[in-house]
Amino acid sequence: MKASLQLKLGQQLTMTPQLQQAIRLLQLSTLDLQQEIQQALESNPMLETSEEEDGAADSESDGEDASADGKGEDSNDTAQDDDSWDEPAEPDWNTETNQEIPDDLPVDTAWDDIYQSAPAPAARSEEDDDTDFESRNSPAETLQDHLLWQLNLTPMGERDRAIAHALLDSVDPRGYLISTLEDIHAGLVDDSEEDPLELDEVEAVLRRLQHFDPPGVFARDLQECLLIQLNQLPPETPWLPQARLVISHYINLLGNRDYAQLLRRSRLSEEQLKCVLALIQTLNPRPGDSLDQAEPDYVVPDVVVSKQKGRWRVELNPEIAPRIRVNAGYAALIRRADNSADNTYLRDQLQEAKWFIKSLQSRNETLLKVATRIVEHQQGFLDHGEEAMKPLILSDIAQAVSMHESTISRVTTQKYMHTPRGIFELKYFFSSHVSTNEGGECSSTAIRAMIKKLVAAETPKKPLSDSKIAALLGDQGIKVARRTVAKYREAMHIPPSNERKRLV
Repeated sequence: MKASLQLKLGQQLTMTPQLQQAIRLLQLSTLDLQQEIQQALESNPMLETSEEEDGAADSESDGEDASADGKGEDSNDTAQDDDSWDEPAEPDWNTETNQEIPDDLPVDTAWDDIYQSAPAPAARSEEDDDTDFESRNSPAETLQDHLLWQLNLTPMGERDRAIAHALLDSVDPRGYLISTLEDIHAGLVDDSEEDPLELDEVEAVLRRLQHFDPPGVFARDLQECLLIQLNQLPPETPWLPQARLVISHYINLLGNRDYAQLLRRSRLSEEQLKCVLALIQTLNPRPGDSLDQAEPDYVVPDVVVSKQKGRWRVELNPEIAPRIRVNAGYAALIRRADNSADNTYLRDQLQEAKWFIKSLQSRNETLLKVATRIVEHQQGFLDHGEEAMKPLILSDIAQAVSMHESTISRVTTQKYMHTPRGIFELKYFFSSHVSTNEGGECSSTAIRAMIKKLVAAETPKKPLSDSKIAALLGDQGIKVARRTVAKYREAMHIPPSNERKRLV
């Protein structure tokens, strides 16, 4: 074969470093974005924060100043067909104030007294002063810590304390003893001792520990847990003997909600049984859950939606990230014709700073544009609640904003919207659809809300089955199968009809 030269013309997408950075920033959550900005401020001397406002200074910055909360250029691209819709707000993000430092400083004056590079903390209100700082910042107390604290305050001999620690190690997060007394005894017994440990001693220590707080801990099963709590109630508590009778002998009938058999065997009237069940329902079948609580997750919304003068407005949260800009002093040190190492370093850092600011602007523009389209599509939810939620998929928003579905997926992941109805992840507004008898579509989120409403209004003595719920939804024009109702019901952690049956 003869070697030859050929010229071809084609298109190819290249992932430039700037594009890779923009994509990476787009999918970051608020907390991750704050860390990324902080790292950029620490590593790039060309970047600095702009904390205060001065509109005149920004107008002369020629685009070098930027904000991590910048507005989108396409934020005005909003449908105006609905009278209740308004354009997203356009706050002035790029504002700053030039601080002047006096030539003559007083004696014993610190640099921080004249120039503060970090923002001053906001003034605290009287309500903030009453906030318990320790309760908000200290780790939550676990059940094991709570029980160990009580054990250390309980007078015991060394032998009983060793047994108590073994029992404490066998308590699960619910507060139940997961090991048998025989196994615990076998792990503690030492045949070489002159006075070996007896099983009765382990049981005696267990009886003492069962008086610890919360009531019901160290129980071996549900029946014992409820009886421990009943025994700790005052003797004059109404219906206490009858509640002990039901828990001691007929707990299986109570668990199966076989109230007919329960009435006949306990020889209680229906009104008496209602009072007994009301007392039993005050008990806690999982005493450990009152202490073993997960750490709270704090969410900072990226977008704020509010209704002003009858119109929904969408704007970015200005508090999600610090405002940054290019340091004009360092940028002025760059000389065009200088190829020295220092000048090259400053030039590279300036270019990276501009890329970073532009990527932040692109992220905020895309986030605001997507949030605007979501709010425009889901105005019914904002006005009337979950039952008015419309079907929405990623491709709908992607077509509306002329972007790829993968970009919409990145924007809506771990991004939150603050609305008058609460804080929701942007993905919450996306749901599949179910056909209606009129040929329309109904959102699966709206169907879940309808199922929850039907269950809340059902008769406790005769709860609605999944088939009955499907029939009631069919009467409203929504075609949904029984298995679909069961799937939605389980997703909302609603028990089946036989477990929802109540006597009262």
